[in-house]
Amino acid sequence: MPVLKEPMRRKLGNKKLLIILLLLFITLLAVLFFNSSISKISDIQIEGNRFATREQIEEAFVAKVGDAFFGTSSGTLEERVATLPQVEKASVTKAFPGVVKIKVQEYPVVAFELAADGEMTALLRSGATVDASTDRLMLIDKPVLTGWKAGDPYKAELTKQLGAMSAKRLSDLSEITPYPSAAYPDRIMIYTRSKFEVITAVSVLPEKIDALNAVIESQEPGKVTMLLADTYEPFQIPNEEAGETEQNGTTQ
Repeated sequence: MPVLKEPMRRKLGNKKLLIILLLLFITLLAVLFFNSSISKISDIQIEGNRFATREQIEEAFVAKVGDAFFGTSSGTLEERVATLPQVEKASVTKAFPGVVKIKVQEYPVVAFELAADGEMTALLRSGATVDASTDRLMLIDKPVLTGWKAGDPYKAELTKQLGAMSAKRLSDLSEITPYPSAAYPDRIMIYTRSKFEVITAVSVLPEKIDALNAVIESQEPGKVTMLLADTYEPFQIPNEEAGETEQNGTTQ
């Protein structure tokens, strides 16, 4: 009878030991990594901010230099920065090791406001008010709000309406002041750079702006009312001036 060979015993004990040692090694590396400087935020770079200060962004961001680089997701950080009233959206990218880049897109300026003390502030599409001391040149293509009370809900709504308009439509609006009535508590007076005076209301402005532009482009300066009904009346030349004009024309 041939001699039967005994089956070789698997060296299970050695394999288990190797797995345990490998896990311990990985754990040790992880502990060393997360306690080292390369796992921390070493630099926070911010770009695109104009009205929101670096301090405001960092405060909303919450994370700071020295915090865990992988501690919070980029999406969560973006949501935190976007809570600022000046910020429309934010993009956060991480570059290992330790660099966090925040790119901010702020709401556009839709109007300026002249305060009682004579200081000029800018109104963003979100309704936020920011300092405009360094942006005087922007006045050439944005309306100025005067006579509005702080916290006026119609001013906030007007800001949203202006934010939805194109730059071309805004460029001729020079000044907007409240002009309330019993029927229209949100009534406003608009003075244009083309010398028109327009009475309308915040609630109907979006549907009237195209018709207003058509009047401005085709008619002489005058008074325009755009509420329930639309009316246009050209400015009248005083009789004395009209007589002088005719006399000068006859003399010539």
